[in-house]
Amino acid sequence: MKILGIESSCDETAAAVVELRDDGVFELHSNVIASSIDLHAVYGGVVPEIAARSHIEHIMPVIESALRQAFESDESRAMSHESAQSSKLKTQDSYWSEIDAIAVTYGPGLGGSLLVGALTARTLAITKNKPLYAVNHVMAHPFATFLTSVPKSAKGSTLSRLLLPKNRPEFPMLSLIVSGGHSQLVLFDSPFEYKLLGRTRDDAIGEAFDKVAKILGLPYPGGPSIEKFSVNGDPVSHKFPRSRLENPYDMSFSGLKTAVLRTAQAEVGKDHRLPSSQLAGILTEVQKANIAASFQKVSVETVVNKTMLAYHEFAPKSVVIAGGVAASSELRKQLASRLPIDPIYTDIKLCTDNGAMIAVLGCFMAKAKLPIADPYSLEISPSLSM
Repeated sequence: MKILGIESSCDETAAAVVELRDDGVFELHSNVIASSIDLHAVYGGVVPEIAARSHIEHIMPVIESALRQAFESDESRAMSHESAQSSKLKTQDSYWSEIDAIAVTYGPGLGGSLLVGALTARTLAITKNKPLYAVNHVMAHPFATFLTSVPKSAKGSTLSRLLLPKNRPEFPMLSLIVSGGHSQLVLFDSPFEYKLLGRTRDDAIGEAFDKVAKILGLPYPGGPSIEKFSVNGDPVSHKFPRSRLENPYDMSFSGLKTAVLRTAQAEVGKDHRLPSSQLAGILTEVQKANIAASFQKVSVETVVNKTMLAYHEFAPKSVVIAGGVAASSELRKQLASRLPIDPIYTDIKLCTDNGAMIAVLGCFMAKAKLPIADPYSLEISPSLSM
């Protein structure tokens, strides 16, 4: 079974082809991502209208590229440009004959971005006569770790250089899903039987990283910038607070973010009246590095502590880190040092939004014979929750 996954919930336009083999192995045949992050960097965050326009521009080229990467033979790659153009339509039809179904993100996410992906998938499902599966973006993130193989024909390609898990997770599976828009802890008994243990009550951890980076004058996105800057900082120079909530698995990062702002203002001898936008030009590089390192330590410890609490209570067979913040080396290091089992995470390129995770969950949905979506009426759900 081969499924085309389409993802467009935020600022990445992505498509991938995943095969669920007869032996139960999930194999990645292609993974193509067009990011508009450079367009948003100047604004310090994603601008919905710009993201939607970028999706419109890239959605079909990305899908066509994913199909070519998955099914194009070595002979086809060697064809002249003229020959390739003349056989393009015939070749595209042969690609589609290999696809068994389409899976697409229908929420949560930015409305305009979701519309582009969903409408494209709906149209393709109708014109190519393919079953359509509507996928929850957040729920899909942990399933990227089920990809453990690439085709032998991919040797030497970008796919072969992905650092995929050696073994796929086992159920019950505890998953820490952390990204710019979501922070939650989920216990999966099966792909579609799960319990949401806890979630953030305000900012997601990735969002907090972005906002702290902006205070310090560091580039967007904040996670990689703060990680890089923290190398030269003292992680215990500032004692930032940790949230305490009634549900021990819930999280909160708004108080931590405010504590960082007040600390930065105090470091330059000012009070709360100094606008945050002026801090970057006043703080020294040492002050910035110390604040960044201290913030990173406490924010990562917050989610790691919640994960450890859940691990000891529920004794899962696997612990999975998923979402964009799963790319954090500090998060991986802390979990690896504290868990009695090895945490499972995938290549950094598959931690951020991608079509492969959508395709994997689509494979699970098809295997479980879950109802398919109606391509004539499927609607997006920007505020969709698990």
